[in-house]
Amino acid sequence: MRILVLSDSHGAVENMARCVDLVEPDHILHLGDCLRDAEALHRLYPHIPLDAVAGNCDWALDAPTERLLEFAGHRILMMHGHTHGDVKHSDMASRYAAAEAGAEVLLYGHTHSPLVDKAGELWVMNPGTCEYGAKLTYGVITATRDKLECATYRL
Repeated sequence: MRILVLSDSHGAVENMARCVDLVEPDHILHLGDCLRDAEALHRLYPHIPLDAVAGNCDWALDAPTERLLEFAGHRILMMHGHTHGDVKHSDMASRYAAAEAGAEVLLYGHTHSPLVDKAGELWVMNPGTCEYGAKLTYGVITATRDKLECATYRL
């Protein structure tokens, strides 16, 4: 299973669509900022399941700020990152939340900086941003019953 991870799109629906065309994912995760973009993407690709969480720029929307999902037997905690301390300086609170949830993958956005880290059994990934004018990046999780890998790519 290939899972496309996007965050901080800020109106760049076309860039997200390019990611979908490149990755051909089985599922899409959007980590907030801006959820209306995730909704627009889902209208373009209604056959691909999409889950999203609200970011700090999605304050007027009634959406969860974090979600715990399971794919191929692997638990993934997704959040924008603004609700667990300041992830721009430390993601320790987010890592603690992932450990408490029994997650194998912690996904967060907010910083616009791509990151993939594996500490013990916990993968931590920030897909960066696909916003116009930025270094366009996205993340991919490959999950099977026996294997789990996270990576970020430049668009």
